[in-house]
Amino acid sequence: MVSNHKVRCRFRPLVEADLAVFEQAYASRSDTGEYQWFGHSPPGRGLVEMGALGSEGGRLTAVATDDDRVIGSAFWFRRIWGPPETSWCWEIALHIHAVERGRGFGTECIRLLTRYLFDHTLTQRIQAITDVENVAAQQMLGRIGFTGEGKLRAAQWREGRWHDQLIYSLLRHDSVVMPVTEDGHGHAGTG
Repeated sequence: MVSNHKVRCRFRPLVEADLAVFEQAYASRSDTGEYQWFGHSPPGRGLVEMGALGSEGGRLTAVATDDDRVIGSAFWFRRIWGPPETSWCWEIALHIHAVERGRGFGTECIRLLTRYLFDHTLTQRIQAITDVENVAAQQMLGRIGFTGEGKLRAAQWREGRWHDQLIYSLLRHDSVVMPVTEDGHGHAGTG
């Protein structure tokens, strides 16, 4: 099936020039958003500390295709559910800069990241966790094809109290993510 969707963002590896952009993006609650503010971080973190690509996960910089401006970043890290050699999955997370939110970039970035991980790794499962009050993220994950699996009680410490989280997953065989190519076309696939 061909999509009329025009690609509006893409990923590139994290580079030194991105560090100052992301340091500013995580500098305050108004920049991170209410569900990602965990307090101030040490200044001057390097590429490795910020999550450059590695065997246990990584971070990609999200840029708008129209002008290459940095709109955020997507990252993933390994989660273990049993013997680490065979029972692991990727957990994904996303940060879209405050001025870019509400414009569909988050949905497109998660679609692209999910497709990237299914295409380039052996993972069977990709999971995402979001706050029980973050309705926008829950709706986005549902649109992409993630299945809600349940509530993780008091799982995240943020702003002086424990917060419940919801866990979602997408399995390789039930993936209905629309892979998007550089020319803006995609097709429904199973990975």
